[in-house]
Amino acid sequence: MAGAAVLLVAWLHASLLRGLDQTAAQRAQLIAAALDPARPARAVSGFAGGDTAVQVIDRGGAVRAASGNLEGEGRLFSFPPARSGQLKAHTVHRLPLQEADTWRAVALPAGPRHGDLTVYVAVPTTDVDHGLAELTAALALGVPVVVGLLTGVGWLILGRALRPVDDLRAQAARITASDPGRRLDVPPARDELRRLAETLNDLLRRLDAAGRRQREFVADAAHELRSPIASLRAQLDVASRNPGKTQWEALGPELVAETGRLSRLVDDLVQLARLDARPVYRKDTVDLDDVVFTEVSRARPETPRIVVDESAVSAARVTGDAHALSRAVRNLLDNATRHAAHRVEVRLSADGGRAELVVADDGPGIPAADRTRVFGRFTRLDAARARDQGGSGLGLAIVHDIVAAHQGTVHVEDNHPGARFVVHLPIAVCRLSGSRPAALAGPHGDHRHGPARAGPERFPTRALPCAKHPHPPAPLPRCLRDRPLAMTPNGRRR
Repeated sequence: MAGAAVLLVAWLHASLLRGLDQTAAQRAQLIAAALDPARPARAVSGFAGGDTAVQVIDRGGAVRAASGNLEGEGRLFSFPPARSGQLKAHTVHRLPLQEADTWRAVALPAGPRHGDLTVYVAVPTTDVDHGLAELTAALALGVPVVVGLLTGVGWLILGRALRPVDDLRAQAARITASDPGRRLDVPPARDELRRLAETLNDLLRRLDAAGRRQREFVADAAHELRSPIASLRAQLDVASRNPGKTQWEALGPELVAETGRLSRLVDDLVQLARLDARPVYRKDTVDLDDVVFTEVSRARPETPRIVVDESAVSAARVTGDAHALSRAVRNLLDNATRHAAHRVEVRLSADGGRAELVVADDGPGIPAADRTRVFGRFTRLDAARARDQGGSGLGLAIVHDIVAAHQGTVHVEDNHPGARFVVHLPIAVCRLSGSRPAALAGPHGDHRHGPARAGPERFPTRALPCAKHPHPPAPLPRCLRDRPLAMTPNGRRR
């Protein structure tokens, strides 16, 4: 506001000076029009007052006529008249007059021969200076007062407008961990404050739900850990009280089984803790069929009574972390072999830009109402609630989190009988014009397992384009480089 006041004073000063200049120019034009070179005093006889000073100067610099207040004075104005027809005013000081110290003067050529005489007219700036001084004093006193008033009014209005925000702040400060169910009061007006309160309440609900899930997880984990620890302690306590009667040959396998269950539970808890921390997985190209064959080879010796059939596993390449994907496949196989009656079937295929992994068993199956809940943590269905089967209720939760971290999905279907777990993962980017390289594909789209052939086989060595190598060189690029495979008569790799 102070800057605006300064600009106002400057603009008003310039405007008033332009008005004075126009007044002086008009009076000079009147005198020049009525000027008679023989009797020039007659033209200026009407300007005897003190508000105008007039002098008529000839070519020799002599004063030919003057207003009454300048009679007897010598030449007082020395600047030449404007030649372009545009009058230019000059500020003049120290005229021998008492009316003012500062004058605005103009010069106009006159006479029968243009330029024989020069008419000088000056008007005082006293009124302008006094008016601007009064205005400046008024602004110097009024601007601070107005600024103070506006500041006070703005403070009151802003304080009143922000009072609901302060109320929300006070309510939020009263919410503690011991009372996470409290919520903020939502203002009735449908404005930004209402949306802020609703957003904060939604945040509090999410935090409350996260805290509740954490407390439930800790409680479930403590319960699950307590059971094997209590069993171990009880057996060891009985054995220590009766060392002579303890049959260590029978007790040893039981202790090993309990410690194994405890170790698996701890491993699952550690894995879930890592998943909750949102780890950054590697973005490697993973042969998912290699992962499946490795995990099937590991599962067979552990469950000799269950037949694991992987004959329908074909090649599929995905992008992700090989260790995490191995953990997901291992958990699916452990779950299937734990509940299967006689047989587990594993299938893998790639179609439509995604890899599909199916792990099916012939066990009791999963009811439709529980097919989403089964991926929750520490979830055991009624038919699988017995702890002696080795399940902790964490394996499928780990599968769900790992698959989701790889931009995939997992769900449960009927297998008639049993349950069928279906995992979808996006396949790797290295393709031929947006699809899998045709020259590497067998008759069924398998680029590594062609028709059933015995003996070692090798991929074609012709260089093919891919997303990374649109114009491949003579040697085959690394992303499509083949390697020898030993195939069994049934089409599976040794």
